[in-house]
Amino acid sequence: MSRLSQKHLLGIKDITRQDIELIFETADNFKDVINRPIKKVPSLRDVTVANVFFENSTRTRLSFELAQKRLSADVINFSASNSSVKKGETLLDTVNNILAMKVDMIVMRHASPGAPHYLSRHIKANIVNAGDGTHEHPTQALLDTFSIREKLGGVEGKKIAIIGDILHSRVALSNIFALQKLGAKVMVCGPPTLLPKYIAQLGVQVELDVMKALQWCDVANVLRIQLERQQIKYFPSLREYSLYYGITKKILDSLKKQIVIMHPGPINRGVELSSDAADSHHSIILDQVENGVAVRMAVMYLLAGQI
Repeated sequence: MSRLSQKHLLGIKDITRQDIELIFETADNFKDVINRPIKKVPSLRDVTVANVFFENSTRTRLSFELAQKRLSADVINFSASNSSVKKGETLLDTVNNILAMKVDMIVMRHASPGAPHYLSRHIKANIVNAGDGTHEHPTQALLDTFSIREKLGGVEGKKIAIIGDILHSRVALSNIFALQKLGAKVMVCGPPTLLPKYIAQLGVQVELDVMKALQWCDVANVLRIQLERQQIKYFPSLREYSLYYGITKKILDSLKKQIVIMHPGPINRGVELSSDAADSHHSIILDQVENGVAVRMAVMYLLAGQI
């Protein structure tokens, strides 16, 4: 079996183009598996995986759990809201207690940027970062990029616009790294208050006008306004945001070309995307969800080869 260059998947920044291509080739095979009548393979039959979520998550946790079960792994779920973390236990103590139960791999989401990187220096188990604060969300970027490759036949040379709340988005940063490693051109678009000051230094184009971004791109990856991460007001109201940056089917139909609409979910319908745009033939949002299981199966299978 081919191997990844890293023992963990902490961020797209840390892996190579060859790693990404290996994950995609493996995910192609697993996508065939999950579309068969019998959807399980015994690949991780002797591996125990702990899903350790210090932040709420529905789609990502379910996607990982389903991927683990499709691979026949033993799965335990840990939620910080019901745990001794509330009593003051440290991150390292929490994880070491889980590892004492002979866990081989940890899938971790945490509100603090760098938390999985810190853990990786102190424990032996493989770690998959399922989102660390506003830093990275590597498996989301992999499934997004995999979905673009599947829809357009490749990523190299394609124009991808990431539109919305770039400042608070870990998805945006991971997507930028993944798309650039595969040779895509990347633009970010949003209100000036929701664009990080450093963003142009990452080699992306910056656009404030959503119509110009849509006319430029082949794919628009539309991000949610992350009100739960915003301590101050970055724009007057959701209605005003929707007026200037909301994407509707009418707007998509007015373009002189077909573009692909993506969204990492959950969608704030009527804010960043109207329902008729989210459910239109332009959208591959449900394909992203299906591909998420195959890509996460591939990541855990390849990391398990290093246990």
